[in-house]
Amino acid sequence: MENIRVIVQGLGAMGSGMAKMLLDKEGFDLVGVVVRRPKMAGKDIGEVLGREQLGVKISNDITTEIKEQKPDLVLQASTSFTKDAFPKIKEVIEQGVNVISIAEEMAYPHVRETELAKQMDEIAKDNGVTVLGTGVNPGFVLDTLILTLTGGCIDVDSIKASRVNDLSPFGESVMKTQGVGTTVEQFNKGLKEGSIVGHVGFPESINMVADALGLELDSVEETREPIISETYRETEHVKVEPGMVAGCNHIGKGIKDGKEVIVLEHPQQIHPHKEGIDTGDYITINGTPGVNMSISPEIPGGVGTIATAVNMIPHVIEASSGVVSMKDLPIPRAIMGDIRKIMGR
Repeated sequence: MENIRVIVQGLGAMGSGMAKMLLDKEGFDLVGVVVRRPKMAGKDIGEVLGREQLGVKISNDITTEIKEQKPDLVLQASTSFTKDAFPKIKEVIEQGVNVISIAEEMAYPHVRETELAKQMDEIAKDNGVTVLGTGVNPGFVLDTLILTLTGGCIDVDSIKASRVNDLSPFGESVMKTQGVGTTVEQFNKGLKEGSIVGHVGFPESINMVADALGLELDSVEETREPIISETYRETEHVKVEPGMVAGCNHIGKGIKDGKEVIVLEHPQQIHPHKEGIDTGDYITINGTPGVNMSISPEIPGGVGTIATAVNMIPHVIEASSGVVSMKDLPIPRAIMGDIRKIMGR
């Protein structure tokens, strides 16, 4: 039986995590790692990851790596937006290789980039490969998990779900996009200028859930409000005095006939426990029957994204060609045995 051959493109926190997970799972071969930084080229990936030498050298050239290593799939971890991910995906799928991207907008790319999604789909089908965008959110908590829970319902009247998490472990770039450490005036200015964005992925998750359930929405609306701290909070990258912004409360709403049928909330802030707030993932489905789910603390964002992406590899390899979403594929599950036996390779 042949191992599944994978190249990881991007070696930040997510790319490194996926590479380590592949090395720890039976039946996968990490055959290449591609990064943009020239100074990384030629280094052994094992040493970079803090392990023994593996004989796999880091490269700056994805095309050459694909030709030499002949992978089954490329895991991409380098951007959040479809327009930025498109050239990288195109370069891979034109060579007949499947792609899983953790770019948030790629979870349901036609929502914001209709033409690019159409082009991607056509190229993938012409080359007999599959493209999936996924992660912990969007990809799992506020879409796939919601859909799975509706499987026990006769009818669904409305859905409300929230993901309450702690931003403290994240770096400087995340603090900036969430507005952490700004004044309220600076926060509002950042929203207008686009430097503060909150969560990326609500239109994708809301439309994915609606389409899967057969709900025809009239619109999707989003609001972003500053979470103003009443206490002093500090991380390695930012200090927040009382009265300053500790995070962003981002809400997305799917509207039908004037009614909010899908409401997703994602209040993200540093050290929420400072003000008695527990983190967690919460889903409430109003229907027949009603469903209430609570996970506390929340599924960790970084680990959850790494796991979801790698766990979807066998489903993507076995899927029909084209651009697909999580609603089109079997539910993700952990890989605990030899992936070759699980897939029957």
